Amino acid sequence: MRLDHVSYVTSHDQLSDTVQRLGAKLGTSFVDGGIHPRFGTRNFTAPLKNNRYIEIVCPLDHPATEGTPWGKAVSKKANEGGGWLTWVFSTEDLAPIESKFGRSALEGHRTRPDGTDLKWKQIGVIEIAEQPELPFFIQWLTKDHPSQEGKAVAAISKIELSSVGNLDNSYFKSEIIDGLQDVIIEWVEPSANDGETGIVAIYIKTDKGEIRVD
Repeated sequence: MRLDHVSYVTSHDQLSDTVQRLGAKLGTSFVDGGIHPRFGTRNFTAPLKNNRYIEIVCPLDHPATEGTPWGKAVSKKANEGGGWLTWVFSTEDLAPIESKFGRSALEGHRTRPDGTDLKWKQIGVIEIAEQPELPFFIQWLTKDHPSQEGKAVAAISKIELSSVGNLDNSYFKSEIIDGLQDVIIEWVEPSANDGETGIVAIYIKTDKGEIRVD
């Protein structure tokens, strides 16, 4: 298990501005990742070092948006003003995670503008609705990874995370910590974050130094 990507939410109306703003901060370009037809969302992605990436995702005016856990989570965050939604860990085998959750992973895909299709399975999105500090988990079913789209010039260095008990309520705390590898977690008490849990900010090393994106 390893940290795969981080997800930042914006509204559909603000998508272009958010892509340009974060791209300028990172010193890299986002590419159009296409639409997630099963979830009613759309994303742009930018490659990061260490086979990771950042996505900017928005809800669409689509029946699937309010009909799936991911679409609902993205829509809710967008209605709240946007910002960091979640962090995602990838694994080569979701079976042990499915066993812990007691359900099967959900398959997803998105078609890029060039017509190529990315496919994966994911699980854990239901849980982040109630516990935003938790990540969810993904298994890629296609070989081409979004971190390979473009040149990676920045890297995640630290995640500022508001959490009760520092993820003690997760089935996979030790695997999550190990899967961070070179990324540091800075724990924040919810009382210091307006009582909210979840990602407060992500620190990214760029050619111009380390930046904090909240």
